[in-house]
Amino acid sequence: MKKIVAIFMIGMLLVISNTTVNAKTINEADTELCETLKYALINTLRQPVDKAITEIYKEDKNAPEGLTWASYDTEILKIKQLYGVGGVYEGQLISYKHIKTYR
Repeated sequence: MKKIVAIFMIGMLLVISNTTVNAKTINEADTELCETLKYALINTLRQPVDKAITEIYKEDKNAPEGLTWASYDTEILKIKQLYGVGGVYEGQLISYKHIKTYR
């Protein structure tokens, strides 16, 4: 009986001493949090965009090597979150605009 009382008291002590802590989000980026998240999502598209650039200019002999794209000048037009809150985001390259042609 003493063991049951001791276990019960230890359990109550753990439940009572469990305090709730609320944390404030700290943004240590150079931009507002919304902008930071936008750029993070845009950069997740880096691989398909780089692939598209390679495909577009693969036969252009005048195009310099190492062509890149301006992620800072990219817009998210539509985003879909799969599997509810906390799920994966579905993103795809819909369109692009050439700024310079090398042909």
